[in-house]
Amino acid sequence: MGSKEIRLGIMGMTEGNGHPYSWSAIYNGFEKKFMDKCPFAGIPAYLNKQPPHTFGIEGAHVTHVYCDNRADAEDVSRSSLVPNIADRPEDMIGKVDAVICATDIGKEHVKRCRPFMEAGIPMFIDKPMTDNEEDLRTFVKWHDEGKHFLSSSSGRYNKCTEPFYKNHDELGKLMYVCKPMCKKWETYGIHALEEVFPLLGEGFVSIQNTGSYDRNMIHMIHKSGCDVQIPLSMDMYGAFGSILIIGSVSNKYITETDSYYAFKRQMEVFIQYLRSGSRPYPFTETIELSKLVIGGTRSREEGGRKIELSEIKER
Repeated sequence: MGSKEIRLGIMGMTEGNGHPYSWSAIYNGFEKKFMDKCPFAGIPAYLNKQPPHTFGIEGAHVTHVYCDNRADAEDVSRSSLVPNIADRPEDMIGKVDAVICATDIGKEHVKRCRPFMEAGIPMFIDKPMTDNEEDLRTFVKWHDEGKHFLSSSSGRYNKCTEPFYKNHDELGKLMYVCKPMCKKWETYGIHALEEVFPLLGEGFVSIQNTGSYDRNMIHMIHKSGCDVQIPLSMDMYGAFGSILIIGSVSNKYITETDSYYAFKRQMEVFIQYLRSGSRPYPFTETIELSKLVIGGTRSREEGGRKIELSEIKER
């Protein structure tokens, strides 16, 4: 899209996920008296910490919002300065240049994204892109057909972990990583996976989940020999922002609390993708991350069986 002004549509909302509020505010700014009443208390808490000059991404604005419940869309419009409310997602076609699917239920994403994919509208898809093998094959087919879309977790952009992605030589050979997380594996496991993934790169061999729906215990093996564990429990909110990295020489324990930085970087990368047409990371990474999400659920449902990623077919 080069240097043109980019009009964005955003659609949401799902239980426990208020990204239409926060992501729209990152682009547009916000009206404090309305945002302070946002039903997701954490969002105004971190937005209010930011200096006004940090809001906005040059040449891009959220101009349209759709939510399953129109009252939600009306509140996002007031709070995050979105001028237009769509009655149907399809109503945004022809009025926006790209669409953000801000819902985090992977099994819904093919249905939500299909009208825009078929119309050739570029998309950003909230994490996880998908949580099942059939829909993974659909997304891979769309990619192979030349459709333009990105999907990521903000975990990829945690401010204190980012520097280690390109240089962690002082730790020696990475041997063990522990990245705890809360809520549901199906929706929040990807936050943990995507923070770990750039440390090791592609090449995860297997995943095993010996826990339960409420208390997942994930063990993954990377081709490098590094073991990765993700303990993920429903109410373990203290897990946010923490990661332990152990190498053959040294170790690093990282804590991170700047959610705004991660979300804004995520959106900046999307706009850079729209302007340049160049992917910030290979689609093969998104495929492998999706397989890990799928494999973690499958292992748990099959009594903790170790799932080889090669079992999960994307084509």
